[in-house]
Amino acid sequence: MSKKVAVLVAGSWGTALASVLAANQLNVMMWTRGEEQAAEINEQHTNARFLPGAELSPLIQSTTDMGAAVEGASAIVIVAPSSAMRAVAQQLKAHYKPEMLVIHATKGFETESLKRMSTVISEELECEEGQVVVLSGPSHAEEVVKRCPTTVVVASLDKTAAESAQGLFMNAYFRVYTNRDMLGVELAGAFKNIIALGAGMSDGLQFGDNAKAALLTRGLAEITRIGVEMGANPLTFSGLAGIGDLVVTATSQHSRNWRAGSMLGQGKKLDDVLNSMGMVVEGIRTTQAAYFISQKYNVQMPIADQLYHVLFQERLPRDAVEALMGRDPKTEMEVMKLETWEQWHS
Repeated sequence: MSKKVAVLVAGSWGTALASVLAANQLNVMMWTRGEEQAAEINEQHTNARFLPGAELSPLIQSTTDMGAAVEGASAIVIVAPSSAMRAVAQQLKAHYKPEMLVIHATKGFETESLKRMSTVISEELECEEGQVVVLSGPSHAEEVVKRCPTTVVVASLDKTAAESAQGLFMNAYFRVYTNRDMLGVELAGAFKNIIALGAGMSDGLQFGDNAKAALLTRGLAEITRIGVEMGANPLTFSGLAGIGDLVVTATSQHSRNWRAGSMLGQGKKLDDVLNSMGMVVEGIRTTQAAYFISQKYNVQMPIADQLYHVLFQERLPRDAVEALMGRDPKTEMEVMKLETWEQWHS
């Protein structure tokens, strides 16, 4: 493999992953639309807006020219927001070559089509979806760039592609596992942002640890239920992409989703929250997508439903909690689709 990797785009997570690659002595070219941001990365070796205080390796360079970013790269890491993924993939198509390894690290859905990011990328690049690699897991950019111990998972239907991605990123502080359940890893990474929003909202309402523990536990059950119905391996939701990412996203102030939920719980309006954040909060778009996905698959997602009403139908957070607590009695252990369980254990 050549020593050049292209990273699209230069947000906080893209920059953190670029830092991991540079630590592995790879030359990294980050693509951004901002001339000033590219100049800052090249000349000052910082990306102050997205990772204030972080010093970047000189092996990381940046350009606003997509062709220059991708030329000569053997791997492309796409970290565009879900809302921009199709446009970025469309722009990449003119420069993409089939031998290039494509990895994405975006946790969300295309809201209009309800498609996963690997589907969007493969459609635009006209490659097999199974060739795309998904990188996910509990990993705050702010900690990764400081080389705090972090463990993630890379998933692909193509075993060789997953192992190649593992080899690119793995080092002494960034441990990488492989997983063949690409669908489950993508679904877990996206859906957990909804529960993280709810956890932040619970904290904003000062509901305490009991409420948040219940929210995370029932949230994981909800994520697993819809994931299995869509064809994922139930065990994936007990792994790094599932419970691991859920815990870190729903309990840390580094989490944009937690912070946005906390502000909503304190009574702030959604538009004001988004304006104050200044960065993408994927859980909001994912909540919208999940509302329609649950209807499509006829699967109950009560937490996602209530958050949808809060975000898009002006329901008060306290009213949403009352609706959740007042639901009909249930048994804790839900029955998964037996044929799906058997499929993954055959």
